[in-house]
Amino acid sequence: MDSATNNIIAVAAEWRALPGQEEAVRQLMIEAAAAVRQHEPGNLLYVGHQDPADPAHFLFYEQYADQAALEAHRDSAHYQELVVGKLVPLLAERTVTFYTLLG
Repeated sequence: MDSATNNIIAVAAEWRALPGQEEAVRQLMIEAAAAVRQHEPGNLLYVGHQDPADPAHFLFYEQYADQAALEAHRDSAHYQELVVGKLVPLLAERTVTFYTLLG
């Protein structure tokens, strides 16, 4: 594995929507993913998932080229607006876990 690959940071963001907010969370996740793909060159992967057996349970799986790319994501206007401003208030639970790529 080359040194650039060693810097990759993966993020698993697991969310539970407040009752009745499942569709709003789903739509905002789709919008956020499109904005990340369009505006963040340091983002390698940003995909949302919804548990078919538990529609209130969501997962974002993300990969960033390095710590600077992750920080750029957090500081971006679209993240602040869509995730912090609109999505987080619709959540009953939010767990975010960071991983480094195994070499």
